[in-house]
Order: sequence, then C-alpha cells, then structure tokens
Amino acid sequence: MKLRKVSAAAATALVLALTATACGGDDGGDSNGSGSGSGGGDKIKIGIKYDQPGLGLKEPDGSFSGFDVDVATYVAKELGYEPDQIEWVETKSADRENALSRGDVKMIAATYSITDERKQKVDFAGPYLLAHQDLLVKKDSDITKATDLNEKKLCSVAGSTSAQNVKDDFAPKAQLDQRGGYSECLAALQSGAVDALTTDDSILAGYAAQEQYKGQFKLAGLKLSNENYGIGVKKGDKATLDKVNAALEKMVSDKSWDKAVTENFGPANYKNEPAPKIGQIVQ
Repeated sequence: MKLRKVSAAAATALVLALTATACGGDDGGDSNGSGSGSGGGDKIKIGIKYDQPGLGLKEPDGSFSGFDVDVATYVAKELGYEPDQIEWVETKSADRENALSRGDVKMIAATYSITDERKQKVDFAGPYLLAHQDLLVKKDSDITKATDLNEKKLCSVAGSTSAQNVKDDFAPKAQLDQRGGYSECLAALQSGAVDALTTDDSILAGYAAQEQYKGQFKLAGLKLSNENYGIGVKKGDKATLDKVNAALEKMVSDKSWDKAVTENFGPANYKNEPAPKIGQIVQ
C-alpha cells in the first residue's frame, strides 16, 4: 500500500483526535473488559470458580482448567481476546450478581444456574450445559435409585440444600452427613464412612475424574433436578449478551463443545445431555 504525505495541520488534528478518544474511554474496552463487548482491549476479566475440578480449578502452577474455563476461553476468543489476555477472577456463588453489577468482571462462567430470581439482576447467555442433581457412589455400589438411600449415609457440603432435597422428596430415612467441602465427602465415600455424595452431576463428575479417584466411583444417573448453566453478563449489556450467545452456538457447531465435555468429564463416565439450544430452559 502506498504512503501519502500528511500536512502538519492534518497531523496535529489527528493527534488531538486520538488524545480525546484516549481520555474519553467510554466507547472502548477497559482493563476490566467492561466496555462495549467488541473485544480487542488489553484484558478481559472473567469470573469462575477456583475450587471445582473439571469445571473451574486453579492448578498448583497457577494455571486454570475445567469445562467452564474452556467455554469461557472459547467465548473470549470470539470476542477478540487471546487466552493470555484473560484475567480469571475467583467469583464465589454469593457474590456473582454483585461482581457483575459492580463491573468487577465482564462475564461469569461458574456453574451459574439460570433462575427467574437471578434474571432480575443479571442477563444470561446460553444455557451452555444442562446438568442434574445426582448421586456419586462407589463403583460396586448397589444404590441405583434415590429411595435406596433410606437407612444409608448421604454426604453433602454444609450449606447446600441437595442432601435435604433428597431426604424430603425421596428418602426420608436417609442419614445426612454434612462436611466442609466436596473433597471431604469424597474421602468419606472412599473410606466407606458414607454411602453416597449428592450435588450437580457435572460437579460430581469433575471430582471423580481426578487422577487419585479414577475408576473408583460412578454416577447413578438419576436426574433429580434440572440445572441450566448460563454465562452471566451485566444486566442490560445486550451487545455482549448477543456476542456470547453467538460464540456458544459456534462452539457447539464446530464440535469444540463436545471435545471440552469429553476432556473434562470423560473419566467419570459422565453421560451428558446434548448441548442445549440457546434460550431453551429446561424446567
């Protein structure tokens, strides 16, 4: 391409225009990735979980792994951000809505179930995964249905409603054992101190797929609830919402979604649902 000489006046005008644009900052992305959603900024901040193997996990070397991480990385790429431009932000369940409204993150992919209550505060792209509450049991367990948990010990994490839901709806004589975290429940299941662990099947599959547990556990496949995971964005940010939905559709069509499911959940023999349609919420 040929270069043309520019007059001094034109050059001065160009410098002034660029300076004004840089100072304004409202039309472009910023360090939080919280601009118009067009990508191309220096960084994009994405909220994930740091403590869920197979979904969102901060590894000992400081890297991140999991299905939510893979989905968010793909989406960020479609928005114009390379992996090294992503800043992963730990986002606790109780702070997800606030993190988006404050602008701490551009989007959140953190086993974020789409509910009517949450939709009052944030917008959701997706869903990108349909999960279900399920049971994790030993490989040779004879527990095949929820009612089999009567007189059995059922573990869940303190503060979770999963175990109580099973007791209320299926197995009133189940003995609930609440622990501080899923790793504690897995250790109890491994030792025989409890008979089953319950939460979302995607979370169970992620833990069971860890190297130290491979081949020891299985999912019962009971589908005790429907959990539609979506990517949360700030309420009213339609530009980002539309681009994230387009990216999710592309991820499914080019089979990257299937690859991510297999790599993150495959070792636990996770029988995943087909990729959900955008906007199709399963009640």
